Amino acid sequence: MSSLSRELVFLILQFLDEEKFKEAVHKLEQESGFFFNMRYFEEMVANGEWEEVEKYLSGFTKVDDNRYSMKIFFEIRKQKYLEALDRKDRPKAVDILVKDLKVFSAFNEDLFKEITQLLTFDNFRENEQLSKYGDTKSARSIMLAELKKLIEANPLFRDKLNFPSLKNSRLRTLINQSLNWQHQLCKNPKPNPDIKTLFVDHSCGPSQPNGARALSPVTAPLMGAVPKPGGFPPLSAHGPFQPAPGPLVTSPAAWLANPSQVPHPSASSGPIGFLPQNNAAAMLKRPRTPPSNNPAMDYQTADSEHVSKRTRLLGMSDEVNNMPVNILPVGYTNQAHGQSSYSFDDLPKAVCFTLNQGSTVRSMDFHPLQQILLLVGTNSGDIMIWELGSRERLCHRSFKVWDLGACSMALQTSLASDYSASINRVVWSPDGSLFGVAYSKHIVHIYSYHGDDLRNHLEIEAHAGSVNDLAFSYPNKQLCVVTCGEDRLIKVWDVVSGAKQYTFEGHEAPVHSVCPHHKENIQFIFSTATDGKIKAWLYDNVGSRVDYDAPGHSSTNMAYSADGTRLFSCGTNKEGDSFLVEWNESEGAVKRSYAGLAKRVVGIVQFDTTKNRFLATGDECTIKFWDMDNVNVLTTTDAEGGLPASPCIRFNKEGILLAVSTNDNAVKILANSDGIRLLRTMENRSFDASRVASASVVKPPLMGTFGAASAAVGSSIVDRIAPVPSMIPMNGDGRSLADVKPRIADESSEKSRIWKLTEVNEPAQCRSLRLPDSLTAIRVSRLIYTNSGFSILALAANAVHKLWKWQKNDRNTTGKANANISPQLWQPASGILMTNDISDTNPEDVVPCFALSKNDSYVMSASGGKISLFNMMTFKTMTTFMPPPPAATFLAFHPLDNNIIAIGMDDSSIQIYNVRVDEVKTKLKGHQKRITGLAFSNVLNVLVSSGADSQLCVWSTDAWEMQTSKYLQIPPGRTTSPLADTRVQFHQDQTHLLAVHETQIAIYEAPKLTCLKQWLPLEASGPITYATYSCDSQSIYVSFEDGSVGVLTSSTLRLRCRINLSSYITSNPSLKVYPLVIAAHPSEPNQFALGLTDGGVCVLEPLESEGKWGTSPPQENGAGPSTSVAASSDQPQR
Repeated sequence: MSSLSRELVFLILQFLDEEKFKEAVHKLEQESGFFFNMRYFEEMVANGEWEEVEKYLSGFTKVDDNRYSMKIFFEIRKQKYLEALDRKDRPKAVDILVKDLKVFSAFNEDLFKEITQLLTFDNFRENEQLSKYGDTKSARSIMLAELKKLIEANPLFRDKLNFPSLKNSRLRTLINQSLNWQHQLCKNPKPNPDIKTLFVDHSCGPSQPNGARALSPVTAPLMGAVPKPGGFPPLSAHGPFQPAPGPLVTSPAAWLANPSQVPHPSASSGPIGFLPQNNAAAMLKRPRTPPSNNPAMDYQTADSEHVSKRTRLLGMSDEVNNMPVNILPVGYTNQAHGQSSYSFDDLPKAVCFTLNQGSTVRSMDFHPLQQILLLVGTNSGDIMIWELGSRERLCHRSFKVWDLGACSMALQTSLASDYSASINRVVWSPDGSLFGVAYSKHIVHIYSYHGDDLRNHLEIEAHAGSVNDLAFSYPNKQLCVVTCGEDRLIKVWDVVSGAKQYTFEGHEAPVHSVCPHHKENIQFIFSTATDGKIKAWLYDNVGSRVDYDAPGHSSTNMAYSADGTRLFSCGTNKEGDSFLVEWNESEGAVKRSYAGLAKRVVGIVQFDTTKNRFLATGDECTIKFWDMDNVNVLTTTDAEGGLPASPCIRFNKEGILLAVSTNDNAVKILANSDGIRLLRTMENRSFDASRVASASVVKPPLMGTFGAASAAVGSSIVDRIAPVPSMIPMNGDGRSLADVKPRIADESSEKSRIWKLTEVNEPAQCRSLRLPDSLTAIRVSRLIYTNSGFSILALAANAVHKLWKWQKNDRNTTGKANANISPQLWQPASGILMTNDISDTNPEDVVPCFALSKNDSYVMSASGGKISLFNMMTFKTMTTFMPPPPAATFLAFHPLDNNIIAIGMDDSSIQIYNVRVDEVKTKLKGHQKRITGLAFSNVLNVLVSSGADSQLCVWSTDAWEMQTSKYLQIPPGRTTSPLADTRVQFHQDQTHLLAVHETQIAIYEAPKLTCLKQWLPLEASGPITYATYSCDSQSIYVSFEDGSVGVLTSSTLRLRCRINLSSYITSNPSLKVYPLVIAAHPSEPNQFALGLTDGGVCVLEPLESEGKWGTSPPQENGAGPSTSVAASSDQPQR
């Protein structure tokens, strides 16, 4: 099949999908073998449709094609066989064995025999290899993960797993273009052709079956009249002629129907009714094609309320044009058939962290290309750029007039009495190379931004008084900035030279906001004033094309949906009533009014749009969300409190992050699951600022390429920009300019782009083993491997110890702990348990602790009562000592003398105790709260202590004197519990010290306690519950309250792998289970154990094929601390 024929198949697949011919789509996928639909395959596997699964696979591969294919078919048939056995359907199981599985006996006869023997078991789980087989659903899920890996590795599926990037309704577009071409060939082209069939070519002859309708007074090409919705563009051999001036349109029937008397480029009527009439000659020169990726401009579903008003498919008859077509901007690309579906969870509502700004936030905007760059402007005139991955403030500027001498006397006088200004708006240019700032005093600043290089670009004294708003646009293929102000004017400025291009007069009150937009190649500006008037302007000097009232005569902001097809406004009037509405553009009337906004005393409600689906407002100290198609509030969130009455809000371009201002001069960052994943990934990569600069050239677009959906850069109320096609994902390609810049010789940038965080989400992605336990399941308070690595010891909150031992045998020749073989919960023949003495203290206030001797022969332990010394062989209590108060909270053996023990107490003291002579040698005092960590260094001859007061102290082990102390620097905005544990552990080098707190991981250099690195997790993960070095000190295992475990590279504190709860906990998902403690294997650097809140202990190891937990970001990628290290304070946190 030729290349073009192959591409035609893809176009047909897209068409069938848009028309909802689902069975035909998948049949063609299978028969052509051009595209393997992984999503469809997953659905069939999850539903157990085994015959359909194999039938679909047969279009791409056969059993004996290669070893990957053989493994794929074997796994499917094995699963089908096990499910039959699980249902006790032995006849079916035998049938599968004979017909489906016997073919594999030729390749592995022993395996086939073992499979056959499963018929002899009452429960096939009696087979040791299948003992972990769960229920059908989980088994299919595990198998599916394996199948996806095999398919992706199979060379026969190469280039068949990704659907080509196509504009929506591409086949219809080609038909459109063909009809245009045919119409141009007509000798006497009629203005309103009636296309009745596609079976023959179009002709405008009177006797032709596919010709033109007779003209009527309504359809006659009167240039000054309102174009009939759906009418074919008036094409004429007579050329253009100038219309008579039309009256000002004040009714909602047509917002911009009357054309300008001044000749200017024009285009055909679209679904909105306020565009100028077409220039006939221009249309003859350029056939009309669908304007954008979004078919909503030309095609709508048959049940749409706009169906009678839309532009018809290039003059096709209504019968042809009314065919139902999916109009959402997501089409048959990236393996996703049909329209996108959004769920409640798509909304960013999880609070991740807080950024302190120092003054009240007035405006925010996310970078159009770099999803984690946030621009902030405040009421004190400060502008800041934040990189959200590291929570680092990259740039900061305070208000300052760059050239005071060039300013008007009015401004100079104002500044002489009060040299300050508030920011009313900050906004990025479409490519992110510039941003604009509108101040409350006359001035607009344009900055250029290239990476972390922020430079002054333009200073414009734009208006007399306050500059209330600004936005970027592209009139006449030239980047401009549109401003409005207290002087009732709208002005357009050239961004390169600063020259004023246009001044629009007509408002009778201060202009509150501007919203530039375009439809096809028509550029226009909406403006709103404080008296509730809405006007619209073309880039000419004729005047306003619209004069209409906002709902309730409110000061309102206007914004389009991201695809540019739906117009919304939100505002508040002088009486305090707020209005959020959608407009019917074709009539200039309110189409939908949204309920749920409160009456306010002061301020104007802020709003934003996202995903072509949701609206959000800051109202009543909360964020309220609406589905665009439903007038009732969908949901609300208070972002954990602290929001002002009308907070400022801003979505990023993808709608996965949401910034919201707070009462205490800060910004909270909220995220959905995708946003949290993005932040987790980026917090482990240094921000490559040069990628911003790669898209920094200000280049005007080709006007003919503009389209309704090209607002992917963002056309919300805060953006208000005319989108730039060069910045937009075209044909479904989501790459930014930064991704398609010329390849350079430096391979480091290539590596940094390739590396990504390893996410372990399923049991099949790692090896995990929950240790068997016949005793009462109580949360695990302490956990440790024995020094030999053969056993694990746990101390539960009920003061009982549990010891698991791995047996040395043929399957485990070393006898070491591992995640492959289940150990024995060991007890001596006497059956006694090692149980600590318990005091009358509230169990919730008890801090259990233990320490193991170097030869594993005895353990010292306490659970709020006396300290007990147990024999590890017999579990007998050898002695007890030190009855409370004070109670022991941490124990550590001296590295050179097992008879010396450092004991941390709940009264904040540390006692150095000699077991042999039963004597306290000395007491160390320096902490204010209980001791929560102790670590010896036999190289430096020091003891480092940590307490619930977040203080670290260094003590000499010679004279037992304090050498230095420092407090942890708690991140701003983080609240911590009053008795949060701080733990310490020395690196293998016995010099570098790991400090663990619920808010951070930090590396210090002893004995001076110089903070070298600091890592702050996302708040969405919950507090850190524990962390420990791996046995080789190359990794740090960190557990979180959301149940996940992070693996950090210790040298850089970069997260390289995240192990989520679902990968090691498969039962009781509704139960909140998370690790309280982590223990690292003493000789296996990639093995660790978790002590859980439900009393369980899990051992985790990476897959044998992987060998380790993820890969570190390359050093060339700027590997280093993911947040700038705050200098440690010598004062406690207040």
